[in-house]
Amino acid sequence: MPTFALSRALIALLLGALIALPGSGASAATANEFLVTLTPEQAQEFERWRAAKIHFDRRLDAYWYQIESKRKDRRLKRGTSQLYSAEDYVWTFPPEYEGPPLSPDLRRRYEAFLAAAKQQEERELPGIDDFLAAAKQYYNFVPTRISEREFKRRYAQEALALGLTKDEVVRVYALETGGLGTADMQAGISPVTKKGKPISSALGYAQLLHANTIGEIIKHGDVFISRLRTMAATAPDAERARELRAKIASLQSMQRAARSIPDDWYRHVAFAQTPRGYGMHAINLDGDIGPWLQSSKLQGLKDFAAKKGVTNLSGEEIELMNLSGPATGLEMMQPVGLTAPTPNFFSRRAYYVNKMVTGKTSAQLLADFTKRMDSSSQKSGAIELARAFDEVHQLEKLPWR
Repeated sequence: MPTFALSRALIALLLGALIALPGSGASAATANEFLVTLTPEQAQEFERWRAAKIHFDRRLDAYWYQIESKRKDRRLKRGTSQLYSAEDYVWTFPPEYEGPPLSPDLRRRYEAFLAAAKQQEERELPGIDDFLAAAKQYYNFVPTRISEREFKRRYAQEALALGLTKDEVVRVYALETGGLGTADMQAGISPVTKKGKPISSALGYAQLLHANTIGEIIKHGDVFISRLRTMAATAPDAERARELRAKIASLQSMQRAARSIPDDWYRHVAFAQTPRGYGMHAINLDGDIGPWLQSSKLQGLKDFAAKKGVTNLSGEEIELMNLSGPATGLEMMQPVGLTAPTPNFFSRRAYYVNKMVTGKTSAQLLADFTKRMDSSSQKSGAIELARAFDEVHQLEKLPWR
């Protein structure tokens, strides 16, 4: 698995990356189209496999129906602050296909057939250039690009000012980006070679999705605008003041658009798939706004936990909330949740796409985080970020505080 396509980026693949092999299913129409390309002997083999696979899929559907039913019941308990018990979880992992296999050659042919069919229907995901073009078109926004070292320094400065620690931030960065992430890193594209294709909108050091950006604008937009006003009032020259005032106007326009939709995660996701939505994502690239936004998102996880009485989170625990969602992450940290199999906490497709979570309990997933974070923290990007924290270890008095 490439280091530049981890965690949140992997979860975002659930939007359409599975092929029709054991555990994912294929439409009868697709299978029938493939059948007509086969010899009688191959067709007989394929039909035997498909019959066994249909039987297996029914068992798998029943398993995931039970998982979802338990999850719905736990949501009701969550709303009433009731404690979870062993009866609230499914204690087995998904069944595995044990029927007749396809021969290697036939399997390869079927995979190629499905990949070709999928490619015809697949819509290419927007990338950095698309974010920038939409930001300019709809919000007249052009981010101020700064050096990687300076971006990391500002990110460290903002994180410390909010109460995040060096260890928390560097370890989340190490897991999310494989220890090599750049400020403009997008999931699916190597931050080193710049090659690849976007597999999600996940962007930057914290790999925020475009829907996350919309949520942060709704939540913190007024603060960002106030800070930009303070910076414009104390700008060293007229050109810098004009640049900051232009950002204020653009951010206000984004804020109006973001607040025009209901403040609901699923509505944010839908809006983020439009040019007006993903155009907002470009603020992550801005040297003035990006470090604020991404550090605020991480601090928001700690704030959520604190309201539930959970403090002193490790980098691994923050990442667990980042990966599965704040409330689900906290549930996974509870004694009963720690021992429960991870299918209880993820959607069916997300579970199979994200190989990092499959076949583990919550405790085993956290242990895997530790191994990955330890390893990736030794890579050049993580080392540079750690040094940035060391440079600003004594919190500077920021002009807007």
